[in-house]
Amino acid sequence: MGDTIANLKIGEHGIIENFSLDLIPLKLLEMGCLPGQVVKLLQVAPFKDPLYIKVNGSHLAIRIETAKKINIIKL
Repeated sequence: MGDTIANLKIGEHGIIENFSLDLIPLKLLEMGCLPGQVVKLLQVAPFKDPLYIKVNGSHLAIRIETAKKINIIKL
């Protein structure tokens, strides 16, 4: 399996690849977490959950379980 948002280190960027829409909460899709968008890992909470990311100009907190389901191409 390739890289996911969960594999990013703080400050790293990636381009979101296609993913199964059934696995991703609708709220993330509405906030711009879509294929082709650049995502940047900004911060990781204690115990590695949640992750704080920037995508499509929005700052989002996502659970590690969700981050593992979103494939990316690291930049």
